[in-house]
Amino acid sequence: MGVDVQVARKVVKKYNDDYKLWKKRHHAEQYLTYSKNMGVRLCIDEVSLNQGELYTFVTNPEGKGKKGSIVAMIKGTRSADLIAVIDKLVPYYRKCVKEVCLDLAKNMEIAARASFPNAKLVSDRFHVVKLALEALQQVRTKLRWEAIDQENKRRQICKREGLSFRYRIFSNKETPRQLLARSRYLLFKKPNDWTESQVERSRVLFDQYPILKIAYDHILSLRWIYEIKDKNRAIRRLKDWIAITNHLNIDTLSTVADTIELNFNNITNFFDNRSTNAFAESFNAKIKRFRTQLKGVTDKHFFIYRIDRLFA
Repeated sequence: MGVDVQVARKVVKKYNDDYKLWKKRHHAEQYLTYSKNMGVRLCIDEVSLNQGELYTFVTNPEGKGKKGSIVAMIKGTRSADLIAVIDKLVPYYRKCVKEVCLDLAKNMEIAARASFPNAKLVSDRFHVVKLALEALQQVRTKLRWEAIDQENKRRQICKREGLSFRYRIFSNKETPRQLLARSRYLLFKKPNDWTESQVERSRVLFDQYPILKIAYDHILSLRWIYEIKDKNRAIRRLKDWIAITNHLNIDTLSTVADTIELNFNNITNFFDNRSTNAFAESFNAKIKRFRTQLKGVTDKHFFIYRIDRLFA
C-alpha cells in the first residue's frame, strides 16, 4: 500500500489492541508453547532469529507452514532449557506423540527422549548425507592444499635456479589446483546429474587422485542405501558400509562411520515411515524469508509476536 515498513510497524505497535493485550508478551522472548497445535508426529530444529541468537522450534508438519505449525519456541539450545519448556505442554498430548524427527545434535535427542516418552526418534537423512558429503569435501580440500604447496615449492626452486616456471596442465586444460577447486560441485551430485563439462572433469580428477574416487564411490553407496525400502536389508547394508569404511583408512570417513554407529537406531528408524526433518528445514527457511521481508529484526519482541500470529 506504499506505507514505509518502519512507519507501519510503529502504527501497529501503538494502536493494535491485540498486541497490547497479548497474554504471552511477558515471556515471549524466552519461550512460547501451544499444546493445541500438537500432533502424533513432530519436528525439532534450531533457527537464528537475529544476530546469530538461536531459538529452538518444535513444529507440527500437519500445520503445513501456516497457523497451527508451531508447538513450542524456546530461546537457546540447551537440553535442560528445552525440557523445562516442552514439559509445560499438556502431558496427555506429549504422550500421544509417536515420532519426532531431528538432526544429529545430542541436546535435541536428550530433550526429545525426556519430553516425548512414547515417541520414536528419527535422525534426518539429510543431515547424515550432509555430514558424509562434508567429509568427502574435506578429502578434496586436503588434496588441494597439497597441490598448492607442491606448486609453490616448484616455483621457489625455479626462481632460485633461474629457470622459467611452467604450470602442470591436465587434458581438460586445468592445473591441479584449478581442477580440485572446480570439482567441488560435481562431488555433491550423483553421476546422472553431471553436466558434460563435469563428466570430463570427473574423469581427469579420478584418474589423478584415486583416493578421491574411492571416497566418492563410498559416499555414493551410502546415499543409495537410503533408497532401499526394506528396513532389515537397509540395516545390513549400513553395517557393511561401516565395516568397509573402517578398512579404507580415510580419517574423515571414519568419523562419519563412528557418528552413524553412535546414532544407528535413530538413523535406521527412517526406514519405518521414511520420515524426514524436511518440514523443519522448510519452516526455518520461511522464518528467514519473513525476517528478510521486514529488512531485519529491529524489535525482537514484536517480531516474535508476528510469528505467533502467523504460524501459531
